[in-house]
Amino acid sequence: MADPRFFTNAGPFALADLAARAGAELKNAADPQRSVADVAPLEVAGPEHLSFLDNKKYVDAFAASRAGACLVRPEFAEKAPAGMALLLTDDPYRAYAKVASSFYPLPPLTPGVAETASVHPSAVVGAGSQIDPGAVIGAGAEIGERCHIGANAVIGHGVKIGNDCRIGALSSIGFALIGERVYIHPGARIGQDGFGFAMGPQGHLTVPQLGRVVIHDDVEIGANTTIDRGAGPDTVIGVGCKIDKLVQIGHNVQLGRGCVLVSQVGISGSTKLGDFVVAAGQAGLTGHLQIGSGVKIGAQAGVMRDIPAGETVGGSPAVPITQWLRQSAELARLVRKKGR
Repeated sequence: MADPRFFTNAGPFALADLAARAGAELKNAADPQRSVADVAPLEVAGPEHLSFLDNKKYVDAFAASRAGACLVRPEFAEKAPAGMALLLTDDPYRAYAKVASSFYPLPPLTPGVAETASVHPSAVVGAGSQIDPGAVIGAGAEIGERCHIGANAVIGHGVKIGNDCRIGALSSIGFALIGERVYIHPGARIGQDGFGFAMGPQGHLTVPQLGRVVIHDDVEIGANTTIDRGAGPDTVIGVGCKIDKLVQIGHNVQLGRGCVLVSQVGISGSTKLGDFVVAAGQAGLTGHLQIGSGVKIGAQAGVMRDIPAGETVGGSPAVPITQWLRQSAELARLVRKKGR
């Protein structure tokens, strides 16, 4: 039920086809070839729609829904209203992502270079790529095949971008090597100077930042996020990392595979994160830390020490989450006691 002014529906699809795309088991479907026109939330879905239930908080909405079909975990199947076809899966949200992407794939590119774009004669633009008005592509830059460079984006000299990438409007990229299927949202700043100064009473002397930003495949970087280039070593963003809007990543930072950084996270220079680290909104990490794989950092946490793999921390300064919860409870108890 997306607004057709902005989104183009590629449906309808047969129930059986949707189940196959989602990797789900079809149940309660009198006609597996029945057509599904669109996806919709449980509360507003009708007989022609497919919805999903991932959070048990919405079981009541699921039980009352008029959706014709629903992606759902097997343990909730008995709550389904009569007549609803079920697509059973252990991960409904992931399955929904696959189905919704079938209904609403990325819009097709219009290959070519806009008249008002500026592409240096020594730059290379791959086949099938779309360069929008006002974009600037510098000397020696390489743009892969089937890429989309948004309006007024600036791709600096020597930058290399792999195939199937999307670079949002008004973003700027310099001193960077970018893999394939990378999505950089509008206004992002990649590869600017790191914040490096030799400080002293005679004045603060800028230290040349001589590294790069290396972004691996399948990374997504949110709008207005900034990633500094390295001071000597490179700043590295690992395969499959997902970075929200308004995140700041300092020089020489290294992210492992599949890290998730939520809005307004800040990571100071030379800190290294292992694989699949999650940092919630407004968490801050000081420099030169080692954060182990699988670490989870709570919202607004202040991380000032190394964290071993698998640990969950919260608070500022950040401590193991159970300790932080005890501290918070004790503080609340002391406040109540003083009030009495």
